[in-house]
Amino acid sequence: MADIFSIDSPVGPIHISSEDGKITAVEFRAAELERNCPESLIEKQCASELAEYFAGKRTEFTFPMEQPGTEFQKRVWDELVKIPFGKTISYHELAVRLGDPKCIRAAGTANGKNNIAIIVPCHRVIGSDGSLTGYAGGMDKKEWLLRLEGSLPGMNQTSLF
Repeated sequence: MADIFSIDSPVGPIHISSEDGKITAVEFRAAELERNCPESLIEKQCASELAEYFAGKRTEFTFPMEQPGTEFQKRVWDELVKIPFGKTISYHELAVRLGDPKCIRAAGTANGKNNIAIIVPCHRVIGSDGSLTGYAGGMDKKEWLLRLEGSLPGMNQTSLF
């Protein structure tokens, strides 16, 4: 049975689930849970690493994680983890990395079913035209995360006005 707790973050409450010594979900939720402090070592590590990420002191996560999904979904999530901090890729590029440029919609659907937000960085996938498209946690959170990472499209352009 999954163990769930809530932490505060700059983008609102985050629910974290763990089971058998692995993080199984990191999800944006509207309300905090009754238990708002980590108990197990893996929960403490996850909460600590997320706090470091939000403080701009961490770009990679080191705790074990696992989420249920199809083989294709797991391939997509494995590719998402390879997107470096501060970088974005398009859904088309994600499909190409999976070996089939025609699987854009399937890759996008799998991306949206990711239950381990931030750590499996589905927020780093954007439209081919640089637009911010779809994010289960909400577009405001996607924009905030990309801004934190310095990878918001157009962010490094200088303004003439």
